[in-house]
Amino acid sequence: MSEGEQVQQHAERVAATLRSPHGPASLEAMTTQMPRPTLYSGPLSMFGAKAEIAALEKGLDVQLVMVAYESTAGYSPKHPEVLSINPKQQVPVLVHGDLEIFDSTQIFEYLEDLVPEPALWPRGPQARARARLLEHESDEVYFPHVIRLMGLQDQLQGDAAQAAIAAATRYYMLQEKRLSSNDWLAGVYSFADIAFYMAALFGERQGAPITGATPRLLAWRDRMSARPTVRKVAGAMAIWLAAVGRPVPAFMAALVGRGDNA
Repeated sequence: MSEGEQVQQHAERVAATLRSPHGPASLEAMTTQMPRPTLYSGPLSMFGAKAEIAALEKGLDVQLVMVAYESTAGYSPKHPEVLSINPKQQVPVLVHGDLEIFDSTQIFEYLEDLVPEPALWPRGPQARARARLLEHESDEVYFPHVIRLMGLQDQLQGDAAQAAIAAATRYYMLQEKRLSSNDWLAGVYSFADIAFYMAALFGERQGAPITGATPRLLAWRDRMSARPTVRKVAGAMAIWLAAVGRPVPAFMAALVGRGDNA
C-alpha cells in the first residue's frame, strides 16, 4: 500500500471513529467536558517540542505557554507553574483539569489515552513495545551524545567531541537499517519518529549532522519535515534561533515561510 493510500485509509478510519456513537468521544464533545489543556514549553526545548507536535497530531486545541528563555540566563526566572509541578524545574509540563504531569514520554502516553485516534503507537503489543523502545533510545541512548557536544562547541575537533560525533553517527547508521523496508522507524508513523526527529535536529545544531552516508534517514527527515505539525513547531524554533543570531541548519531554515508557522 502506498503512503497516500495509507493516509487516506487512516483518515477514513478516524472519521468513522468520530461518527460512531459507540466509539471514543469526539474532540468537540471532549473539550466541552474538560478544560483546555495547557502545555508549558520553551522556545528551545527539544522535549517540549516533542509534546507540542504530538498534541497537534492529535488535533488537540492546546494552550501553549512559552516559558521565557534567554541565551545567557536560560530559563530564569523559572516559571511559577513549572516550579510547582515539576521537581526537576523543567519544561515540558502539561496541565489538563486537575491533572499535572511532566516528562515528554509521560505526556505522549497521556495524549494517546486521551485521544486514541489518530493512533501514534502501532497496533499490537510487540509493535508498540518496539516503538516505545525507539522513543526511549532517542532520549537515553542517542541524545546523551548531543548533550556532550553542547558543552564542547569550542572544541569540536577535540577527542571528546569527535567521540560523541562518532557515536551519534553510528546511531544514524542503525536508524538507516531500520528504514530499509519502511518509511517510518516503527513501521508506521509514531511517537518514535517525533522523538528522534527533534533529537536529531539538536544533533545537527551541535555538530553531529545526518549526511549522505544515510540516504534513507535523510529521506525520512524530509518526510517528517513535510508534516504540517512538524513544520509548525520546528519552523517556529528556526525563527527563534534566527532572531537571536544563532545558526539555523539548512533543513530547518527551509521550514520557514511555507505557510504553516503562524
